[in-house]
Formats: sequence, structure tokens, C-alpha cells
Amino acid sequence: MQAHHEDTIAALSTAPGIAALAVVRLTGDRAIGIVDEVFRGRKLADQPSHTAHVGHIVRDGQMIDEVVVTLFKAPRSFTREDVVEISCHGSPVVIKEILQLLLAHGARLAKAGEFTRRAFLNGRLDLAQAEAVADLIHAETANARQAAVNQMRGGFSGEIRKLREELIHFASLIELELDFGEEDVEFAGREDLRKLILKLQQHLHPLIESFDKGNVIRNGVPVVIAGKPNAGKSTLLNRLLNEERAIVSDIPGTTRDFIEDEITLGGIHFRFVDTAGLRDTSDTIEAIGVQRTKEKIIQAAVVLYLFDLSGTTIEEIAAQELELASYSQPVIRIGNKVDAASPALLRQLDGRYLLMSASRGENLQALKDRLVQLFDAEVRPSDVLVTNVRHYQALKETHAALARSLDGLDRGITGDFLAMDIRQALHYLGEITGEITTEDLLDNIFSKFCIGK
Repeated sequence: MQAHHEDTIAALSTAPGIAALAVVRLTGDRAIGIVDEVFRGRKLADQPSHTAHVGHIVRDGQMIDEVVVTLFKAPRSFTREDVVEISCHGSPVVIKEILQLLLAHGARLAKAGEFTRRAFLNGRLDLAQAEAVADLIHAETANARQAAVNQMRGGFSGEIRKLREELIHFASLIELELDFGEEDVEFAGREDLRKLILKLQQHLHPLIESFDKGNVIRNGVPVVIAGKPNAGKSTLLNRLLNEERAIVSDIPGTTRDFIEDEITLGGIHFRFVDTAGLRDTSDTIEAIGVQRTKEKIIQAAVVLYLFDLSGTTIEEIAAQELELASYSQPVIRIGNKVDAASPALLRQLDGRYLLMSASRGENLQALKDRLVQLFDAEVRPSDVLVTNVRHYQALKETHAALARSLDGLDRGITGDFLAMDIRQALHYLGEITGEITTEDLLDNIFSKFCIGK
């Protein structure tokens, strides 16, 4: 890719607000020259790359702040352009005045993700690696951080690049056949092509399958706490969060909308949703809450279904089990309020239900362990995982195009139709790493970044 020098951009790269320090960053052809105009210290244009310099930012002879300026000269920088980072005191007034001064001397404010976008356009990162930068910034667990680091290092991109290179070779041979169509020449051996497609599918399959794990690591696990009114759902949420997040009451129908909060267990981010009790009701507001509960259950990765064991018969539990049969999600069956249950009922349920007392916290750790066991989320430095839904969809489309190619080989279709499917497979693989892009795609991806990155 050619260098993407348009204009010089500037932005605050640290979090806004009062802090000990802040970093204002510039990139572009004029980054060093603009800072030289407002910096009193050594002349930056004469200094080597990767050096730091103490001085003052001044306006009309008046000092705004004492700063440390760090130089990263092209192409040895994140964007492969000249980059200057100004470390100043973290006062909002100081930051605002420095930015206004830089803009007055010819810079413009950067858009969201524009620094990383330039790194991509200038060939510093491919698109998958650029997206991993945002994932790393937003990582909330050690596993999410490791998955993002693995992708930034190019492990996933390397896999895609190898697959694409192997397919390009055969695609070029088939295209060559089309140029000699009237002479009935076959440059691409059909049996060799079949072997290649089968090999590529074998590589694609584990990548596609890894999305289940990757999605859990990147986005967390939505867990719905469901059950009849007064089963102890809100009490369980409060115990899991170790705080009084939900209102607990003996009055049925207290929870009329869902309450959501997050915790990390075993390196996995779980989003717990406490929902309205499932029952038929004539109360309009409560009925809306029950409907929302059913919608949340559909979206859940796992459901914690609470059975109230106080004064309950085995027949009543069996009736609730009929409703659970319609759930497509994994269900952890929890027999709650064991302290108020009859010994006979507990004997009948033992081994089939996780028996606990949410109010006392009894067996709470067993529930946490069960949740962690359901989702294997350990990420090793060598793991290649698909964590991005865009990549997942592109891999599925690639696999489908290759399957059509394989079917075409079985049916003996002509090279021009075979070339169409192979071109599609190459297109979708190229979309992942950015060999094939559109402005709309780039705008959509980088608009989700923070400003200054």
C-alpha cells in the first residue's frame, strides 16, 4: 500500500478528565514542523527518531505548560508517518489550549480511529490486526487481552494469508485456461484442485468452530436468571454480585423489568440478567416484564432456572420442567431455599439439581464453578481464535464458496463457472485482512474506535 499522507491530525490519546498526565498525539507530514512552531526547547526536526525532549509549549511568548515531546519519525512509527507525542499535565484547560494551538498552526482534529486507520492504509497493520487494537483497548479480562494480542501479532492474519495464497495459485491457472478457451487446454489439474479445496476446508473448519469460544472471550456470556415469582432470583443476583443490586421482597411480581450487571469468573466475563417471574398475570406492567423475560431467555447463552423448594411438591416441579423442555439454551437447574425444603423432596432432587440457599450463600461457589466449566475460555499465546463476527461471517462465506466449487468439480462444470466460485472465496478471505475493502467498510470499523487511537 502507498503512504496515505493527507493532512496532519491531532487528538488527545489519553482519557479525558483530570489526571496527573495527558498525551496529545499528532501524525502526518507536518507533525514535527507544527510542534516545532510552538515548542521551546531543542529543534525537533534536527533530532533523531525515538527520542524525548523536555521544553515548553508557548503561545504569544507565554508558557502554557512544561512538557516532554517524544519523536517517532517515518517510517518507524505506528502510522508509518511522522508522529509526535506531547506529554503534558492532565488539566482539561491545559489540554484544550495545546490542542487549540496545534489546530491554529495547521493540524486538524482526528476522527475516531483515524490513527489506526492510517496505520492500516500505510501497510503498518492489516485490517484484522487493526481491529485487534480496539479489542485490546476494550479487553476486560486476561483472556480477552491475550486473544487480542494474538491477533495483533498476526497469527490469525497469517492463517488467512496462507489460505489465500494457495488458492490464488489455482485461480490464476483457471483464469489462464479461460484465455485459451477455444484450444481446450487444462492448466489447473482438477484432482489437484479438489485436494486443495478439501485441505482449505479442513483449515477453515476449526477457525469457524473457534468463534463460539472467541465470542465468549470478546463479548462475555449473557446469563438469564429465570423462574417463578419469589423463587429467589433477585437474591441470587445480589449474592453473585456481592451487593444489593436488586430489590428483594416476598411480594410476587416485585421485579417487573430486567436488571443487568457483570462479574468476571475464571477469566470469563458473565453478564447476569435478573428477570421478572414467569407466570400468567392480568397486571399489564408485569405482563410486559414477563414477555421481556422470554425475549431475554432466547438471547441467553445459559439460563439459571430457579425452583422454589419451600412448600413445593415434586409434581409442581415436574410441571415447571415441561416449560424448560422448550428452551434451546443450556439450563442449570437450581433448587433454591434448601433450608425450607422437606427432607423427602431433597432426597428426590439430589443429583439432578444444584441445591442451594441463595439467601445464605450456600453452594454459591458450586454454581460459579459450574458456569466456568460450561465455557472453556483459556487463551494461550499460540491460540488462533476468531473473535470478530465480521471475520466469522467472511469465513463461513468462504467455506460455502469452496463447497460450491467442490460440487462443481463433481458435476464437471466448465472453468468459467468454477472460476466464479473461487473468485468469491478469494474475495471473502481478502475482506478479512483488508486486501479487499470499501470506504463504507472502513468507516464502519474505525468509527467504533476511540478518538486518539
